[in-house]
Amino acid sequence: MTKFRDIRLFTGNANKPLAEEIATYLGLPLSKATVKRFSDGEVWVEIHENVRMMDAYVIQPTCRPANENLMELLIMIDALKRASVDTITAVVPYYGYARQDRKVQPRTPITSKLVADVLTTAGADRVVSIDLHAGQIQGFFNIPFDHLFGLTVFMDHFSAHPLDNLVVVSPDTGGTERARAYAKRLGGSLALIDKRRPAPNVSQVMHVIGDVDGKNAVLVDDIVDTGGTLVQAAEALIERGVKKVYACCTHAVLSGPAIHRIQESQIEKLWITNTIPLSTEGTKCSKIEQISIAGLLGEAISRIANGDSVSSLFV
Repeated sequence: MTKFRDIRLFTGNANKPLAEEIATYLGLPLSKATVKRFSDGEVWVEIHENVRMMDAYVIQPTCRPANENLMELLIMIDALKRASVDTITAVVPYYGYARQDRKVQPRTPITSKLVADVLTTAGADRVVSIDLHAGQIQGFFNIPFDHLFGLTVFMDHFSAHPLDNLVVVSPDTGGTERARAYAKRLGGSLALIDKRRPAPNVSQVMHVIGDVDGKNAVLVDDIVDTGGTLVQAAEALIERGVKKVYACCTHAVLSGPAIHRIQESQIEKLWITNTIPLSTEGTKCSKIEQISIAGLLGEAISRIANGDSVSSLFV
């Protein structure tokens, strides 16, 4: 069995505050490493302590800038491998490129599979991530993959701040399973938005499937990027008699006009996690509230290190 004292926690520059929270939860310090750039932009890593025959956990979401943060993760894994660690677990709270999980047109890549391949080739022995855009991405890996769910922390929030007469809404048919899991635990009904996406980052709401009239709606999604999907879904729900619209999304990409759209939208409150650091503009948005995912990730790391069940977190 892996011994807890042999854990070493590392982080790149993608989300240091989250890594520090996880370290605090585990009662361990972040291990010392330098991750910086040469003058031409190349990533340079140096590990500053002995890691021989230890278990290393590299905490690094591949959020914006995605390519920079991915390269940091890969190079840290390589540096640790060459320093003779026993195992390397890549803790990737937000798995970038997950939306490119299949060929949607001829002659297009499946980039999420490519990312899986390079992580494995770099030397990762295990991957931990939260709310993959598509669950089948786990099958792109030939190493253990622990898929965690943001639902756990959102349920804690709803327990403290319950909503009555609730309907849980998926903003597209692809998120039906996720919305059903929320509805079951919250004791609410389920509704769906029938949506068409004519181009990347462009969505068009068609109609609402389910009884929503007179209810309080919670839109549930894994990612909020430009905010178009959530804002249009909220408008469609209000038009169909919903009293108030709330939303919870695990990964707050919030690119382009997203924050402005959300602030001006019909959404009362958007709850997100800190898998991706929130920008200064985002922290000023009165409708956005961030909930920490550090406890969930810290508990998962603890269970992996001690050989305990991770899946029992979600039973």
